[in-house]
Amino acid sequence: MGYCVKPLAQITIVFGRRLLTFFVHLARIAKFFRDTLYWLLLAPWRGRSVRWGATVVQMVRMGVDSLPIVAVITFFVGLIIAMQSAYQLQRFGATIYVADLVGVSITRELGPLITAILLAGRSGSAIAAEIGTMKVGEELDALQTMALNPVGFLVVPRTLAMAIVLPCLTVLADLFGILGGLVLGAVSLDIPVITYINETTQAILLKDFLTGLTKSVIFAVIIVQVGAYQGFSVEGGAQGVGKATTTAVVTSIFLIILADLIFTALLFSTG
Repeated sequence: MGYCVKPLAQITIVFGRRLLTFFVHLARIAKFFRDTLYWLLLAPWRGRSVRWGATVVQMVRMGVDSLPIVAVITFFVGLIIAMQSAYQLQRFGATIYVADLVGVSITRELGPLITAILLAGRSGSAIAAEIGTMKVGEELDALQTMALNPVGFLVVPRTLAMAIVLPCLTVLADLFGILGGLVLGAVSLDIPVITYINETTQAILLKDFLTGLTKSVIFAVIIVQVGAYQGFSVEGGAQGVGKATTTAVVTSIFLIILADLIFTALLFSTG
């Protein structure tokens, strides 16, 4: 009996420590998000201007440089969805509804979700690595010595940039995804281009499009906040930076999918 109690007690202790660590990180990231909101919304009214030059630079890095990979991936995703749906719909002679399935699934779900995951891997990791390297090199302490708040100086421009470029990339991802379905429909299914476009425009509602854009803004905040928080939490040298980068990407993707689930449940659970 004693042999069973000891492992159970150890498991309980480990679980309790993990749970306590989770709540500690939750409280810290809530404070971190509050500080970001302060320097983003309130500080500019108190003489602390936003670094718009740095914001534009981050927009180029996060948005313009990410456009090729987002376009290629979403185009292929549109092709895949069209292939899979056509395989089933051909048996019923309803291949025209391929346009409906591709358009709605891309605009409502896959466009913003895939774009956010790609930027979490590309830009979220870069944010964690950059800020983590600055912390290891004591550059964050140098900013505080010069009376510059690290959150306002580093996090706010990246948050603004991501919140602007991610919805724009989502719109382009929607277009390229629909284009992928259009190419398959015109080449393999013999659907006239005009017919496919008309069917797509009839299937997509304004609600679907706005839902994707709203999700993309939420995803943008998640990516920057998680990446920056992990960067500020780096301990140790290069190994700590690598660990923080990996944690930032994994956590961002998990929270993006969780937020997508909650958002979809709130909007579409009632039909």
